[in-house]
Amino acid sequence: MPRELLEQVLEAARWAPSAGNLQPWFFYVITDPGRCRCLAAAAWGQRFVGEAPVLIVACAEPQRSAQHYGERGRSLYCLQDTAAAIQNLLLAATAYGLGTCWVGAFDENQVRHCLGIPPERRPVAIITLGYPESWPEKRTSRRPLHEIVKYL
Repeated sequence: MPRELLEQVLEAARWAPSAGNLQPWFFYVITDPGRCRCLAAAAWGQRFVGEAPVLIVACAEPQRSAQHYGERGRSLYCLQDTAAAIQNLLLAATAYGLGTCWVGAFDENQVRHCLGIPPERRPVAIITLGYPESWPEKRTSRRPLHEIVKYL
């Protein structure tokens, strides 16, 4: 995957909104096969994680948010903000014709070990990134609005 393309996807993540514009996130880009295998094991053996040509581990920086927003920043805002950055990344990757998967099922401590992540960063997601061999059928079923929205 061209580095320029990867940086465009990361740039989209960088421009996500965040509480107080604190941008409490950090991204590890992994292409080393050994580290990819380590992350696949950390993701409870989800083999496709280790098969992706690029993995991005998105981390929150709780203390960055806590400095301005206290405990709510540490326990919530940093996670919301990092999730917004991840969504931007996924949308940009899709627009560039890349396939992605947001993986949230993993052992956080094992991910830390695989990458040497310091304690001030919290792994939030492992994102697989690459050119898909085929595209899955688009899902068309969604809960209707009347089940998920209430106007007051």
